[in-house]
Amino acid sequence: MADQILTVKVRLKPTDKQARQFNAVSEAYRQACNQTSVWYFSHHFEVARKDFNHDMYYLLKESHPKLNTAMIQSVYRTVKARYDTVKTQLVKSPYKVWSGKYDNKKKKIYLYFKRDLEWLQNPILFKRKQADYLRNTNYSFTKEYGQISLNVLGSRIKVDYSHNFNHLLFAPNGKLGTAKLVSMCGHWFLHIPIAINTNELENDQIRHVVGIDRGLRFLATCYDEKGKTRFASGKKVMRVRNKYKKLRAELQKRGTKSAKRRLKKIGQRENRWMADVNHRLSKALVNHYGKNSLFVLEDLTGVTFDTVKKHKKGNRYEQNSWAFYQLEQFLTYKAQLNNSKVIEVSAEYTSQRCPKCGRINKDNRNHDLHLYQCDRCGYSTNDDRIASINIQYLGTEYVTGNPSPRFIKEQQ
Repeated sequence: MADQILTVKVRLKPTDKQARQFNAVSEAYRQACNQTSVWYFSHHFEVARKDFNHDMYYLLKESHPKLNTAMIQSVYRTVKARYDTVKTQLVKSPYKVWSGKYDNKKKKIYLYFKRDLEWLQNPILFKRKQADYLRNTNYSFTKEYGQISLNVLGSRIKVDYSHNFNHLLFAPNGKLGTAKLVSMCGHWFLHIPIAINTNELENDQIRHVVGIDRGLRFLATCYDEKGKTRFASGKKVMRVRNKYKKLRAELQKRGTKSAKRRLKKIGQRENRWMADVNHRLSKALVNHYGKNSLFVLEDLTGVTFDTVKKHKKGNRYEQNSWAFYQLEQFLTYKAQLNNSKVIEVSAEYTSQRCPKCGRINKDNRNHDLHLYQCDRCGYSTNDDRIASINIQYLGTEYVTGNPSPRFIKEQQ
């Protein structure tokens, strides 16, 4: 048994009065977070909840008398979580300084220094209005499941909401966590985390093994145990992303403040659109192959999609910004909810190996014609299909008991 954590973005449908109440409570909560952040920073991040209750609870209660006790207690968790996130980011990106020296290839030698929260010069400020809501304390669902009951400043209100995710919100094996009230694009949302208890798929339960090759020309090329191949074309995606690319280049050339604001909006819009594409594709794959399926993907860690020299100048943006990992994330949690599973296998030689005779030769693949033709046995097919066939084969090896299947090139 394992818990699958999902965050459901429930769109609220408040009246004008309720929207003003949301605005007031989220602003009060934001101000309380900023007050607590200054206190947390001044104590060098070495404070516990008991210190918060001693130093800040009554001060916040006096400053924001209509914030209930549960919300004031949530302020500490919100602030601590934000500093913990920043701490993780600092650890992952050490401070880089040129040493003033060069190596044998005349490249600069850099020194790296680990960073922690002490590198912060000012307290973290919360600029976005928000409020955390505890399950059954600050928010709950009415008996008819038609509305959500929410605390605002000094009162509690019942709000209509979109019922698109009721199958998850009221799943018998799901547990709701602390929600977050946020405003986006003029609408109010309640982000609710759900821990859904799922059964882990065992190898003897697997009915379908599907190899998936991800790429640009085809978003996904799938090959199953029945020898059937499915292609998800990426032509439309390429057209849309090229449109955004040209628009971004024009705005960057202008360099004005309004152009920079427009750039930010375009980036957010493109990301949302690409996420929707990946959501629909992953859902289609899970629904098509059904339950008890094993989806096999290449492990793209360290794969040279970011090696600029290997790609044409016009394709570098697509290679560097393609959402391969996002598709994997969406497919993983959707498969798990459908009693299926996603694994990663080594990407080595999957596009170079002949599935008929086992010959590994990178020259057999013609990138311009998108064709693979074996120089030993003459087997010929689409080069993306070759990769998916080999990935599917590694998946069958995994099912038979090999925990880390991979191809090894024989010495010529």
